[in-house]
Amino acid sequence: MLGKTASGLFWMFRHLERSENTARLVEAGFRMSLTRTSSNETEWASIVTTAGCSQAYGERYEHYETGQVTDFLLRDRGNPSSVMSSIEAARNNARMVRTALTREVWEAMNGAWLVLKQVLEKPVSAAALPGVLASIRQQGALVRAALHGTMLRNDIFCFCRLGSFVERADNMARILDVKYYVLLPSTSYVGSSLDNVQWETILRSASAERSFNWIHGGETTPQDIADFLILDRQMPRSLIYCVEKFTHNLRALCPDAEASKPSQVMAETMMTRLRGQTIEQVFQTGLHEFLVDFRECNDALAAQIEIDFRFYE
Repeated sequence: MLGKTASGLFWMFRHLERSENTARLVEAGFRMSLTRTSSNETEWASIVTTAGCSQAYGERYEHYETGQVTDFLLRDRGNPSSVMSSIEAARNNARMVRTALTREVWEAMNGAWLVLKQVLEKPVSAAALPGVLASIRQQGALVRAALHGTMLRNDIFCFCRLGSFVERADNMARILDVKYYVLLPSTSYVGSSLDNVQWETILRSASAERSFNWIHGGETTPQDIADFLILDRQMPRSLIYCVEKFTHNLRALCPDAEASKPSQVMAETMMTRLRGQTIEQVFQTGLHEFLVDFRECNDALAAQIEIDFRFYE
């Protein structure tokens, strides 16, 4: 397999994951705005910042209104991180590596693009937003289901999974960082009922509310929720789960320990650090500081993967 194909697979699934996670960020912002009785501009401004689009958004708009932000993050092809831009980029990469994919994966990817192109053809109203966001998540799930159900567990599969989990880790850290900046109007609300409601919003945005309740019996505290989304190895969107998965796939690509690549060493280091953390240590360090450090390491890893496998054969 040529390096161009490996890169195409990696980016196909990064873009697919990004489309879903941008929708999750929008959902987080929308749910948070419903808890406010005053202006929700602060929430939406932080959502745009968390998505890494603040400069591009600021060049287009002066204010952070719900309709403008959702349109920018969901439909705007001028925003490379919008859902529509991401799903088109995923499809373009799928076309480039079509011979490496099963028919089912290609058809699911092409079908997702067709469905979302129609769903996002017009601006999305506040009333229609929950249904549209659910459709975006569903289409991503269909592509992943085709991947798991029809692809050989070989190098092709590993590169697909690498893209998924590198992107998912980044976006889960971004969604958690929204909590730090957005959810509380002031530190006086920490530990209040409002604080707890907003943490529960993060759970729902990560499709983790029921899973969390199964483990914790319905009792929610910010520390337990953060522990679940960062350090729970059974939760498929937690940071440690993502790190363990992309470390596993890098090991599969480099089975000879003596010939391990720098990206594998970086992944192993990230995994060791996370396994040695407790949520008490995370909060003592500072949740925001922890997440910034994690994202920097994750970004460096993603760049190193592309370097390591540029001439992959």
